[in-house]
Amino acid sequence: MTAAQQGELGGQEVRSVGTTKAHRDAATAAVRYFGSQMGLLRKRAGLTQPELARLIGYSEAMVAAVEQGRRIPQKDFIDRVDDVLGADGLLTAGAEFLAHARYPARFQDFAELEADAVSLYSYETMLVPGLLQTEHYARALMSIHCPPPDDETIEQRVAARMDRQALLTRRPRTILGFVIEEAALRRSVGGTEVMREQLENLLVRAELRNVSIQVMPLESGAHAGLNGPVLLMETSDRRTVAYFESQGMSTFVWDREDVSVHSQRYGVVRAQALNVEDSARLIKRMAEEL
Repeated sequence: MTAAQQGELGGQEVRSVGTTKAHRDAATAAVRYFGSQMGLLRKRAGLTQPELARLIGYSEAMVAAVEQGRRIPQKDFIDRVDDVLGADGLLTAGAEFLAHARYPARFQDFAELEADAVSLYSYETMLVPGLLQTEHYARALMSIHCPPPDDETIEQRVAARMDRQALLTRRPRTILGFVIEEAALRRSVGGTEVMREQLENLLVRAELRNVSIQVMPLESGAHAGLNGPVLLMETSDRRTVAYFESQGMSTFVWDREDVSVHSQRYGVVRAQALNVEDSARLIKRMAEEL
């Protein structure tokens, strides 16, 4: 969503419904078409998949997955392939369309804003936030969606979620703050081993200088976050938006007064949660108990 679009919307909330079958079909077609074109150009260049993989610095498995339409490549992959195969921009021209195909329709605008965010603060009540999920945890979540997605869709969505996590370590650094309900960390998503790995991953992520992770303990009782989860993001043009997701629906709130209320509430939630040191100790204890 462009700044101009945001300005035109003014104080309105922007809502988008869940992904439709038409969108899924169009996204799948775009990915498969790109893969077929890449494979055709590779063969015309007289290269095998292993040879192309070595030239672009990616794995053979990645090259095969892209050509078969099972993996949506990032821009860097596309640029390298276009250059090596002498495609003269034919493949890079499709990068924008593939970027949108990586996510459900309701999430595309958010993903675009998130990629260039200056800061992001999240309060999550049910699940570990996507930016902190392990691959196994994310796959377990997506596998139990209703209606159930096909294996190809699951793998594409998992890959897209993992790729989003580049935000954690990119430069310039994005400031990231997370408050997670203890109940979400005790919910056994994917089984014991998956949850132990997920909790240990939170401890690793919490060591990053630009990342803070806090836990809202069960013993805290009633607190300011009981109205539900919220995400606050400062965009590259220094505007702050509140974002909500629920039951396949997503909502942006741009109105300054409304965003201010959500920001105040989030500030209280952070103050009521355990500090980062105590949160890390609790997460470590939960991991050891599994």
